[in-house]
Amino acid sequence: MVEHDVKDMKLAERGKLRMEWSRQFMPVLNSIKEKFAKKKPLRNIRISACLHVTTETGNLMEALKLGGADVRLTASNPLSTQDDLAAALVRFYDIPVFSIKGEDNATYYKHIHSALDHKPHITMDDGADLVNTIHTKRQMLLKDIIGGTEETTTGVIRLKAMAKHNVLRYPIIAVNDAQTKHFFDNRYGTGQSAIDGILRSTNVLIAGLNFVIAGYGWCGRGLARRAQGAGARVTITEIDPLKAIEAVMDGYDVLPMSEAAKIGDVFVTVTGNKNVIGRQHFLKMKDGAILANAGHFNVEIDIPALMKLSKQKKRIREFVDEFTLADGRKIHLLGEGRLINLAAAEGHPAMVMDMSFANQALSVAHLVRVSKTLENAVYPVPKEIDEEIARMKLKTMGIKIDALTAEQKKYLADWEEGT
Repeated sequence: MVEHDVKDMKLAERGKLRMEWSRQFMPVLNSIKEKFAKKKPLRNIRISACLHVTTETGNLMEALKLGGADVRLTASNPLSTQDDLAAALVRFYDIPVFSIKGEDNATYYKHIHSALDHKPHITMDDGADLVNTIHTKRQMLLKDIIGGTEETTTGVIRLKAMAKHNVLRYPIIAVNDAQTKHFFDNRYGTGQSAIDGILRSTNVLIAGLNFVIAGYGWCGRGLARRAQGAGARVTITEIDPLKAIEAVMDGYDVLPMSEAAKIGDVFVTVTGNKNVIGRQHFLKMKDGAILANAGHFNVEIDIPALMKLSKQKKRIREFVDEFTLADGRKIHLLGEGRLINLAAAEGHPAMVMDMSFANQALSVAHLVRVSKTLENAVYPVPKEIDEEIARMKLKTMGIKIDALTAEQKKYLADWEEGT
């Protein structure tokens, strides 16, 4: 059996069945698998992947391996592992996995190092922890690396900061920024799965609640739409005036967090920044307020400040910690402030991840072909890959679209023809 560190190999059969279920909803990735199996574009390429260890990720790992890659997988969040899937990848697919749901911080980073021990040519990140570890602790690995990919907004922000300061040592493709990723994954995926995580952990009725969302990017837009659809009164907090105007025009209230804190029943952060909800906000919240985070890292809610304000903390439900403040008010933190859609639920639906992971697979193959021509910078997914994935998805949905005629193409390229 391949090297691994998972919770329980007895869970493997269940994980295999769940992976088979998700595969039915990933037709684009399945098509790429077939092409990879025939052409082997990743032959002899070692890939270290730090992603959420879910059934959808399992299908991506299978695609990479069919393409000829030597793959290792670790989790990109201590609470985002599906232990049965981790076991299934080891037992049935011979893919080394180092990931246990609920692992402590030391184990999390031990697993990251284990995923890097086969000296990767390509890194596949969700949050840039692999890249960060390589640049700070495993610099000897840099000589073998030809490039990497990044799955999420938070990671892209970190990597662009590295590039800006001239410390990024190899090229990265920002998979997150592909239109077929952030338009769908961030909006429809996060919108549905974050609500799913909140409902599974609390079983509250969303209708009639004051639902406060920090951040109106693609994730915030999707979440606001789903919360409103469930009957909530939605309030947006923002720092970007353009996004704030958009939220107003979309029909939502917009307030500073200092004001929203007084009225909110449920708060969800989706900003990619730290301490978006902090001490000054906790002091104003209603008794029974619920806090959740749908951003990548558990820094968006100032948990240390909440602990300092509290005289008691107890686990009142699975994934719900109840903090009792000095005046007796209770504040409930979901999923330890980590990604609520993966901490308490199953993450994005397979139909959404189909496009996101198709981007990952094709971007890796693209890196293998062109890495020698790239500088140490963050690159977008090539437009032709983005459009190919969109066409493939439409085809699997049975949807046809128009094409430009020769006359129309000529008109669009001509500057002389007027009215």
